[in-house]
Amino acid sequence: MRITELSTLKVEDYDRLRGKLPDRTGGWVPGTAVYCRGYDMMDDLVGQVDFFQSLVLNITGQLPEDRFAKWLHAAHICVSWPDPRIWCNQIGAYAAMARATVNAASSFGNLAADSVMYGQGTLPIGTRLIQRFYSQHINERKSVEEIVDQEIERKGGKVNIMGFARPLASGDERVVAMRRTARNLAFQDGPHMQLALAIEELLYDRYSETMNFTGYLCAFMSDLGYSAEQVHRIFALIVVNGVTASFSEEAEKPVDSFLPLKCEDIEYTGPAKRDLPDAVKSSS
Repeated sequence: MRITELSTLKVEDYDRLRGKLPDRTGGWVPGTAVYCRGYDMMDDLVGQVDFFQSLVLNITGQLPEDRFAKWLHAAHICVSWPDPRIWCNQIGAYAAMARATVNAASSFGNLAADSVMYGQGTLPIGTRLIQRFYSQHINERKSVEEIVDQEIERKGGKVNIMGFARPLASGDERVVAMRRTARNLAFQDGPHMQLALAIEELLYDRYSETMNFTGYLCAFMSDLGYSAEQVHRIFALIVVNGVTASFSEEAEKPVDSFLPLKCEDIEYTGPAKRDLPDAVKSSS
């Protein structure tokens, strides 16, 4: 049985798989070697390729060129902010205050970033979106204006397009840094990036909104042929560096020193004191 058939297993197939562990990525043969996608890890990969090259190899089966690994390094540094106010980093800081381990803190913070609002969870959504936009642009001959207008209409009139705009700030310094990095590594803007830039131009002219880091990553990775699922997997740990930084800072401070609060620090903004409605009062 080929491993590609495992997604459609029938009940009678399980007996044929008992005691077997089909795996396309590789494995350890004691006394012989550790294999990864056909490469001998100790002889072929260790000391020869970058960590991000091995990561992409594990995920996709393809060993990317060195300059792509350098671009991935830069992308991860772009969100390695040691700022404990950021949601995922704040969890790392609180975990340190509770004297959790660094592994626990990094895991908690990373999970918090796998959100459809920000962090890694936006990447598969953004990748599918820019790829859909590109298909509409090329195959359906839709203009940039038509694509944007239809997406805004689909969102009920809200200018809420994944990969564009940013709360709290205008522009995105990470996009500026990554575009500079890509140029220095001799990457050219591909068709998905060109479309994303055209969308950005339209949104800026109309609403003063620009492309954000998610939009940039999704367009760049789409131009290299990666799927939405592969993009999500490659960037699965992109926030861990910042989470660990905030953990390390608070771990060296006394317990309960991170954002201490008194009861009077809480500003209640809910309804004023009220009586329980007669309809829900106990009959007793």
